[in-house]
Amino acid sequence: MVIRQTVLVTGAGGFVGRALVRRLREAGSVEIRTASRRASPGGRSADFAVEGVDGTTDWQDALDGCDAVVHLAARVHVLREQTTDPRGEFMRVNLDGTRRLAEQAAFAGVRRFVFVSTIGVCGQSTRPGSPIGPGSPRTPQGGYAESKALAEDALRDAATHHGMEWTVVRPPMTYGRGAPGNFSAMCRALRSGVPLPLASIRNRRSLIAVGNLADFLAAVASHPAAAGRVLTVSDGDDVSTPEFLRRTAAAMGLSGARLVPFPPAILRAALRCAGQTRTAQRLLDSLEVDAMSSAAAIGWRPPLSMQAALAEAFA
Repeated sequence: MVIRQTVLVTGAGGFVGRALVRRLREAGSVEIRTASRRASPGGRSADFAVEGVDGTTDWQDALDGCDAVVHLAARVHVLREQTTDPRGEFMRVNLDGTRRLAEQAAFAGVRRFVFVSTIGVCGQSTRPGSPIGPGSPRTPQGGYAESKALAEDALRDAATHHGMEWTVVRPPMTYGRGAPGNFSAMCRALRSGVPLPLASIRNRRSLIAVGNLADFLAAVASHPAAAGRVLTVSDGDDVSTPEFLRRTAAAMGLSGARLVPFPPAILRAALRCAGQTRTAQRLLDSLEVDAMSSAAAIGWRPPLSMQAALAEAFA
């Protein structure tokens, strides 16, 4: 007799959430529950609509009988910020919402809580040969990363107090079909054909394909060695900004990425003067992730190479 694990995925309607639900369905031995802003058409009993995530959200019906939770629902970077208190909104959703879900999950008897954080809790850049790993010090910059770091602490406190297993996963930028944010902006720039002054950049950045992240999360939801761990993950194929643009352009079927040489120091100064310091960091700085130690801990290997993942994204 096969014992089926029941897993609740929050943020199931989002970019990573959709990929994770597909991956869990492929596994076949998992009973999936989803929580998102809108329940799926047809109103399946395993789908729960959650109007908002904060310290008052009631998760009891969704959690009843669950073995594991993968918490993806979050307030992420907003390109065109509307609120007058962005930091407060990050804290309300990412910190208060996670604490509330963790406490209710513990009371409901959930065995494992997987929290998807961000590599940004350890900073926005790395020095050559010093990748961010599970034990790296946390140096969050900005409201989003700060809220995720505090949410990690809130989860550990709630889980330790109630005897629930916890796992924190810190991924870098995630790319793939339908990816919002930086990857989407990058693809628009490539399609426009506008020359990009990025050919002279010599950095190294870790990324992860959405299919690889979904596969990793599916594994840590049940793997015994993932309990009580902080895990860092990536494709394991670090590339420079111009190299990633070239690979993406090739996958899009373009004749090439229109990259032109330009002094990185001058580009950085220009972006800073324009109030785009974060953009300068993402384009120019290195951000390497130690993915080997976490992968070895649970015996995981990324199923997709970067080339395969990009080809899949634009198929």
